[in-house]
Amino acid sequence: MALVKLSTLLRGIRDNSYAIGSFNVSNMEMVMGAIRAAEELNAPIILQISEGRLSYSPLHLLGPIMIHGAKAAAVPVAVHLDHGVSMETIRLALELGFTSVMFDGSKRPIEENIAMTKEVKAMASWYGADVEGEIGCIGGAEGTYSAEELITRTEEAAYFAEETKADALAVAIGTVHGHYHGAPNLRIDRLKEIADVVSCPLVLHGGSGISPADFRRCIHNGIKKINIATSSYEAVSAHVKQISHEKEDATYFDFSSAAAAGTYENVKRHIAIFGTNGKV
Repeated sequence: MALVKLSTLLRGIRDNSYAIGSFNVSNMEMVMGAIRAAEELNAPIILQISEGRLSYSPLHLLGPIMIHGAKAAAVPVAVHLDHGVSMETIRLALELGFTSVMFDGSKRPIEENIAMTKEVKAMASWYGADVEGEIGCIGGAEGTYSAEELITRTEEAAYFAEETKADALAVAIGTVHGHYHGAPNLRIDRLKEIADVVSCPLVLHGGSGISPADFRRCIHNGIKKINIATSSYEAVSAHVKQISHEKEDATYFDFSSAAAAGTYENVKRHIAIFGTNGKV
């Protein structure tokens, strides 16, 4: 197929029957594994890298691999900057050819968040790219649940979406980045309220660790894009450890193959859960 825009994938969802998986990658092997899974299941996907991970995977090096992998894929693939916070990083992603960028201004006052998201929107439009915004705060990797005051307010979501004209909106409904300590307490009632008043596609962050049933509840109530990072990294780690344990003379190439295989298995599993298989 080809490298495609985020909006092309998300606006193509005509009902609440499935969502597009957005998978964080940190090296070439993860790109290869994710695309292999998508091609095997005939599913559109999004490849993304978070600004917070760039000290391990510099954007000027990994970005072109993501772009070229998407262009060569047999399925539609969007390439996205996750949790962009600096204008310099956002601009670099756009210059490299990313088809969408996220500006995360969720920790800022709403008017400042809106103003900066509009600035990013103007920049991205010049490159023909899309923008994801965020309102409310997703819990951190420490595993604590979002307090009520951090849950996205319905009226603020509507106001933010109208003012910024964002192409996608990440909302906080009780998910956390990283590991959950106990069962997630998802505010599906709030998600329903937001979906009723916001026309742009809604995004779920903190997807790793959510049950298939809860994923489907979110999808059926308006989520169109779901981010997966931690579970892919853990799958890669598990495969590398297994190779190291089973093969004393394991080489770099064994570990490289393990990284691709771990990503492939995790992405494939989530594509099936999200109902995206066969949606090309």
